[in-house]
Amino acid sequence: MSKCRVCRGPAIIDLPRHNANFCADHLQQLCRRQVEKAIADHEMLEPGERVLVAVSGGKDSLAVWDLLVELGYAADGVYVGLGIGEYSDVSGRYAQEFAAARGLTLHTVDLRHDHGYDVPTAARATRRVPCSACGLSKRHLFDAAARNGGYDVVATGHNLDDEAAVLLGNTLRWDVDYLARQMPALPGGKGFPRKVKPLVRLTERETAAWCIVRGIDYQVEECPMAAGNRHLGYKQTLNALEARSPGAKASFYLGFVDRMAPLLASRSRAAADALNACATCGSPTSGEVCAFCRLVAVASAHEPVPVQMIGRSRR
Repeated sequence: MSKCRVCRGPAIIDLPRHNANFCADHLQQLCRRQVEKAIADHEMLEPGERVLVAVSGGKDSLAVWDLLVELGYAADGVYVGLGIGEYSDVSGRYAQEFAAARGLTLHTVDLRHDHGYDVPTAARATRRVPCSACGLSKRHLFDAAARNGGYDVVATGHNLDDEAAVLLGNTLRWDVDYLARQMPALPGGKGFPRKVKPLVRLTERETAAWCIVRGIDYQVEECPMAAGNRHLGYKQTLNALEARSPGAKASFYLGFVDRMAPLLASRSRAAADALNACATCGSPTSGEVCAFCRLVAVASAHEPVPVQMIGRSRR
């Protein structure tokens, strides 16, 4: 039986990128230290600030909420019901049960009830992949919940695997505008709350292990509408590289953050300075009406579409 590198007791997990095994207690210590380092290195949070955690019901969002509370931050959650059939129903229950068991505050938004559409319907109405409407809707509604609730910062559960995969895609396309904004912390202003990603130093496997040892139940299934998503392909490519060269993902992403991202900072600031207020909802936008309000106008006028119909013709 493998032994914990710290205490020499029985290990529950091997982490090749750290060239070490850890018991449950010292795995938790590792996770806490990695999150504390990410927060400190990128000045993500200050004591006394109100944090709104974007919660999906999956392992990463529940892990980051649990970790922030564990570290003493005043953190509430917000869950957006996307209307993706049983998947959304189950995800919502996990988020609600997590909050209720710990006496935490969870705000909820329902796309169909509150805005007249859901993700399957938006995908059909816009003739675009479901992930496009999903991402746009969540970003807008998380920001709006933070502004309306008086929160200082929005925290998301993006982990090292997520950020390395996004970085790979942006680099393959040399999408400089997106590269300029791919930082662990983005400043607020112009109507946007500050955004932080406290899990960027932890992998998916490590956050899953955190949930297991902490007794956190979460949505295990992948979103049924994410099949064919390029992001998943980038993750598979990086996983193959990581298997041959442990630590490659951390070196790739954290090296970008340390050495390349500062060179792009001025480009990100220039884009933020060019924003106006949306004529419909008042949110920041580069045009007269923001992308979310345009989506609502198109998708809410469309007949509701069941999840299983999205894989068929979009006529």
